[in-house]
Amino acid sequence: MEGQGTIENTKDEALQYKSQSLSYIAWQRLLKDKLALIGLCIIGIAAIIAILGYSITPDSTPNANEQKSELLIRKPGFTCNILKLRKNLSPNPTHFFSKILYGQESDYSTLSVYDHYFDGVNIVIEEFTGNVPNNGPLQYLNMADVVYAINPNEPIKVDEQKSILTFKEIDKTEYTVKSITQLKDTISKHYIFKRTYWLGTDRAGRDMLSRLMIGTRISLLVGFISVLIALILGLCIGALAGYFRGWVDNVLMFLINIVWSIPTLLLIIAITLFIGKGIWQVFIAVGLTQWVEIARLVRGQIMSLREKEFIESAKSMGFSDFRIIFRHIIPNIIGPVIVVCASNFASAILMEAGLSFLGLGAQPPTPSWGAIISAHRGYILIDAAYLAFLPGICIMFLVLAFMFVGNGLRAAIDSKSEQH
Repeated sequence: MEGQGTIENTKDEALQYKSQSLSYIAWQRLLKDKLALIGLCIIGIAAIIAILGYSITPDSTPNANEQKSELLIRKPGFTCNILKLRKNLSPNPTHFFSKILYGQESDYSTLSVYDHYFDGVNIVIEEFTGNVPNNGPLQYLNMADVVYAINPNEPIKVDEQKSILTFKEIDKTEYTVKSITQLKDTISKHYIFKRTYWLGTDRAGRDMLSRLMIGTRISLLVGFISVLIALILGLCIGALAGYFRGWVDNVLMFLINIVWSIPTLLLIIAITLFIGKGIWQVFIAVGLTQWVEIARLVRGQIMSLREKEFIESAKSMGFSDFRIIFRHIIPNIIGPVIVVCASNFASAILMEAGLSFLGLGAQPPTPSWGAIISAHRGYILIDAAYLAFLPGICIMFLVLAFMFVGNGLRAAIDSKSEQH
């Protein structure tokens, strides 16, 4: 009985310790913040979309760049019949993870269809024009060429008495024989389908929903990489300045003040022009401008901790300066740094959007939200203003989400200080 009581007392002490843990208190405080939870949900949804990428977009071609000139500026919810046409090329197999990351060139081209009928061995297509009446041009397509990758050097043979087609495919040495009736059924069931553009199409006839979904990946990626660059630089420079002080602090603070005095956007534009245009250049440029705030914070925090007893004990035990900084000091100041990183994440998204809007960021056809706004800013004055508003709304919600989370973390960390 005495042993059982001891075990129960140990469990009670463990629970009490957990309840008094500063990290546990901060986490509970964060979970009670409704705005922070909303922000976490938005970020979680955006992260899922970014990770799954092309595997869930309606248009899974690289950069969601399937252009259809006959479908320019179609309203959200627009529906059109589509005919798949097998390209006369060898199949291009793509691994699942490769498709998620880079998209996949389809083995089929597509044709917007207003009406169709079968005429012997052909399917006759009236192309969609969007006019009233439609008055689209007619195309006569051999049914075998619609379904199969036909070898262009071998003619398609027609046997009208037996109602069959004989042809040779690209990667086959033997001829394929198919019934005309069977081809009609195959095309009707699997090759003509109705497609809905839930957010309409852009000025190039591309699916707007797919472009916005892939744009999520660009925004999160620029935030993650730029914040990672800024975090590494800020921690190292701030730690060196705050720990060693003296001439090291003077030199590094001089560098910090110089960078701090230059307007951030102008500095980013200058770096971008120096290293070139492109999405990876934006990642580097934004990261090289965000480290200053982290460095100043880390420097101040380390100066307040370096004289504490546990640091003096570590020095007396012969630990190296590197170990003291990164094993004993940095873990004790990481909370405020995380708050700053959340704010920097939101700033990085805005900066990337601004640079892409100016043409200095992601280059076409990469679907950056800022570039989409820039491409459609002229439509704000007509009845297609949503083309510019939709990516703007995406930017607004994602930035607000990170700000909500940052504010929630700040409040949670303040509660840790109060409890301490």
